[in-house]
Amino acid sequence: MLWLLLLQVLASCLWLGYSEVVKSFETSCPQFFYSKSTPDNSLQPQNPARICQRYKNTYRYATLYDKDLRIPVYSAYKYLPGPGNRSKSWFVDPQLINPTYPKEMDTEYSIKQQHKNITPQQIGQSQAINQDYNNLQGLDRGHLSPSGHQSGNNSKWSTFTLTNIVPQNSTLNKGAWNDYENRTMAQNTQGCITTYVIVGAVPGKIYISNKRVNVPSHIWSAACCQTNNNTKTWAVIAENNKNQTQNLRLRDLEARLSQLYGRGNVSLFHSACPR
Repeated sequence: MLWLLLLQVLASCLWLGYSEVVKSFETSCPQFFYSKSTPDNSLQPQNPARICQRYKNTYRYATLYDKDLRIPVYSAYKYLPGPGNRSKSWFVDPQLINPTYPKEMDTEYSIKQQHKNITPQQIGQSQAINQDYNNLQGLDRGHLSPSGHQSGNNSKWSTFTLTNIVPQNSTLNKGAWNDYENRTMAQNTQGCITTYVIVGAVPGKIYISNKRVNVPSHIWSAACCQTNNNTKTWAVIAENNKNQTQNLRLRDLEARLSQLYGRGNVSLFHSACPR
């Protein structure tokens, strides 16, 4: 009987160790950060969730999520653009509902089928849900880790989780930010062997869905890439009410974010990434 109890405890520990909502990126999905070094705690919100975004039994990217504002702080990923289709479904994170729920992202419909008595309020207690993004005016569902920077259907579809989405100005999303994601990133990554990207959102003062979901004041992105000869970086920031982006050096973006977040000096990448 004691042996059976020990086996149950061990199984529980193993489950937690491979959980999608994790205690540490460094020990669970460090592969999405340059030299396995994550941003410092100056970006951490009061009520965070660290999510190793898991789809089809594989970690696809990492997200630091703000459970109070119901938007991601940032998503970190490797830039690997390639063929594939956009998802027709939107996902949520079951473990933000209950830590004992499955570790892979899932649709609200599927979760309701598995848990017959669950309500939309329970699903959305610590995360955004589909109805939060209904009837948007002048705003889109803006990806932080964009599907266009992934290769293959499974990786692209994994970006369609609401824990990777912020309310983004429609004109910016379809205009200057889209141009940065597609044209500028393709140009800047020429000669890169591996490119590590962190895309984030600065909380704003406006909300949607009866003050459930925050609308960021700024969207930003930074990259550090390895070439055959050296390491290079670049960065960009955009106000979320204008159709323009500002290209910056990494150190200038970190200084700007230090001011915007007001929680100390921001460091996004390992010190080997030039500022």
